[in-house]
Amino acid sequence: MSRTILGIDIGSTKICAIIAQQNGDKLKIAGSGISKSKGIKKGIITNIEMASNSIKEALDGAKKVAGTNIDKVIVSISGAYTKSVESYGVVNIPDKEIGIKEINRVMMMADHNANIPSDYERIHVLPYNFKVDNQEFIDDPLGMTGNRLEVHVHIITAQKTSLNNLKKSVELAGVSIDNIVLNGYASSIAVLNDDEKELGVSVIDMGGATCNLCINTSNSIRYNDFLAVGSNNITNDLSMALHTPLSAAEEVKIKYGSLKKVSNELIELPIIGDDNNTNEISLEIVSNVIYARVEETLMILAKSIDESEFKDQIGAGIVLTGGFTKIEGLRELAIAIFDNMPVRIAKPKKIDGMFETLKDPMYSTGIGLILYGGGYFTPYEIDSNKKLRYKNEIIEPTNNIQNITENLKETKSEEKPQTDDLVDIKKIKKQSGIKEKMSKFWNTITQLF
Repeated sequence: MSRTILGIDIGSTKICAIIAQQNGDKLKIAGSGISKSKGIKKGIITNIEMASNSIKEALDGAKKVAGTNIDKVIVSISGAYTKSVESYGVVNIPDKEIGIKEINRVMMMADHNANIPSDYERIHVLPYNFKVDNQEFIDDPLGMTGNRLEVHVHIITAQKTSLNNLKKSVELAGVSIDNIVLNGYASSIAVLNDDEKELGVSVIDMGGATCNLCINTSNSIRYNDFLAVGSNNITNDLSMALHTPLSAAEEVKIKYGSLKKVSNELIELPIIGDDNNTNEISLEIVSNVIYARVEETLMILAKSIDESEFKDQIGAGIVLTGGFTKIEGLRELAIAIFDNMPVRIAKPKKIDGMFETLKDPMYSTGIGLILYGGGYFTPYEIDSNKKLRYKNEIIEPTNNIQNITENLKETKSEEKPQTDDLVDIKKIKKQSGIKEKMSKFWNTITQLF
């Protein structure tokens, strides 16, 4: 069964729309579009119209390359909007065998028992510990026999007002939201391997204006956090320290951004407010400014992991992804700050038809959304539509406007009976009447004798 998947990563510096085709278990990228983010600051939508225009620009680019029209989208949501809570559910198993219905019941019970503020809405209910009778840490209870099923879940919620602003921005771009996925969760799907999930790992997506952190243990998210700092802060620091315009500071960051090389070489930079003169700046100063900001960012993230109480459960260490990770020497500094834990800089998993640009770490969330749409999520979860998602489920194809129109035409044509069919019906009725008369006549004759 073939279906089309559209994912849009709504970031603070860029909007990335990706369209993929799925045939069975195979995914293939059909098109992508990228635009500069407007109306979005540090993960929060500040101008719906501007944000919508940016989304539409990226969406139109993807549709043009893919040559297809689709009206349902899976979108990312920043951790800036979210809060997380833990909850617990338990149900009895009348038939002694655990099926999808029983798993759905116990997860719904855990969802029902959660203490969620009235101004927040659930976007993910993620189980991390199933228990059958007295046996804990069951990876998958499906098909097991037992009298009692329990589950502990990690629930990620988002502000209702922020969700409404996100939905309005997307709908104004001409599509409707099919599902909402935390961007850190999407990035985890895109970059993690099975060993890292099994051993426990922290994924940090370091973007242009934000860092999103997720800790995965037991093949599920146990903790997530958000930091409103990204690579744009390095640009701002350089601009202020060197008294140069932001555009020039960005060029310096890209060209000379390194935590390894320290040089006394001098470069000339324009001066803010003075178009006629330039300043000579030592690259040593550039390096020191960048180092200070990156070190501070990593130290805050390390503190978040310490406070999560899951540091001892992340045997696979830290996986860094996102555009921020392209700074030379980041891994070495991260290893020192994260107490010599293993650190890996990750690119998104390869998908057939993947354009070269999409292999960059900055597109991990976008690729993760496509993988999520293709069924590559945790073994079980209740999604933003309050629907149980599970591995090997049959996912109905996403309808686009063209398909809906064609289906309506087919339905209308099927509703009109054909002339030949009417003739056949009359013949059948006539033949039925003759058979009925013959049957009555035969009964009468048999009664006489």
